Amino acid sequence: MLSEPKLTESRSTQPQPTEPDQQSQRPAYTTGALILYLLLGVAFGIALTKSEVLSRLRIQEMFRFQSPRMYEIIVSAILVAAVSVALIKWTGAKTISRQSIYIPPKTLGHGIRYALGGTIFGLGWALTGACPGPLFALVGNGVTVMAAAIVSALAGTWLYGVLRPRLPH
Repeated sequence: MLSEPKLTESRSTQPQPTEPDQQSQRPAYTTGALILYLLLGVAFGIALTKSEVLSRLRIQEMFRFQSPRMYEIIVSAILVAAVSVALIKWTGAKTISRQSIYIPPKTLGHGIRYALGGTIFGLGWALTGACPGPLFALVGNGVTVMAAAIVSALAGTWLYGVLRPRLPH
């Protein structure tokens, strides 16, 4: 029986997700659901394109503090995420496979890991001219050079997975 590794130990009193039984081991995603997710992704890509979030010129304006547009979009995304997480916790929402959603508490510590991670993220964003989120939308818009950024992001994610047990968390 496959199970996800426990990433963090939590001393919270919130219930942990339960181990699925054999019958719920079937894939939770039907063909219809996958088509829906594909269409939602395409719609999101269109929204990113129409809002010019993909434009390297808009990103340059942001980093040069020439326009508040990108900052407004980022702040609105943070607000939507905060409200969404609050609603998930408040309503006790479940995954599509009916498992409880548990969001473990984060400890800031000295904040070094967040500062270092944010710096690496920002450098990557500045060097590529794109946030990692819309990389696929950029490739879909014909900016095929971003495929190299996708491969690099995947390689970095894989490297983190390999090094994670040896990193100070």
